[in-house]
Amino acid sequence: MILYGASGHAKVIIDILIDNKINIDGLIDDNNQIEELLDYPVYHCLTKFNSVKNKSYIVSIGNNRIRKEIVAKLGDVKFGTVVHSSVILSPFVSLGVGVVVMHGSIINSSSKIGNHVIINSRAVVEHDCLVGDYVHISPGAILCGNVKLEEGVWVGAGATIKQGVTIGKWSVIGAGAVVISDVPSNVVVAGVPSKLIKVHDV
Repeated sequence: MILYGASGHAKVIIDILIDNKINIDGLIDDNNQIEELLDYPVYHCLTKFNSVKNKSYIVSIGNNRIRKEIVAKLGDVKFGTVVHSSVILSPFVSLGVGVVVMHGSIINSSSKIGNHVIINSRAVVEHDCLVGDYVHISPGAILCGNVKLEEGVWVGAGATIKQGVTIGKWSVIGAGAVVISDVPSNVVVAGVPSKLIKVHDV
């Protein structure tokens, strides 16, 4: 496995790969000042891995928009999916490519997880949820049943989204928020119950 992004997020992915006994060939980062991360080498050129056979990539960057940009930059490569052994994962869940599911998370029956999604430590995704591409569900967040997160949504740590709610593209749910009604695209909401804080620049 090759990680793109030598960040704190990458450190946790390294832990998961070690737990799963998956070989780590190294990392790539655009910052030339970073030479290693947790004793794994960090390179600054994709061609370094040309000779690696059966290589697959994980974009190890938490920011949704940057993660999408890097996926586009990598182009037609194979992306892996990484799930920690402590995760409770229904056999009726669909996981896309490039997904990372971290320690202690739960994903229940008939949920569909898109590509390059992060489901962070101890997050809960209940039954029949639809999670779009490039979503980040932060630690301890809870999606009740039949929640829909469109592309690029960021759910803050400890937030709870009521069953049946839809969150529009690239919106941000503040940490600890309780969302009880649909949220439009490109906004930030926070509070209990959540309220509109601001509109994103698109």
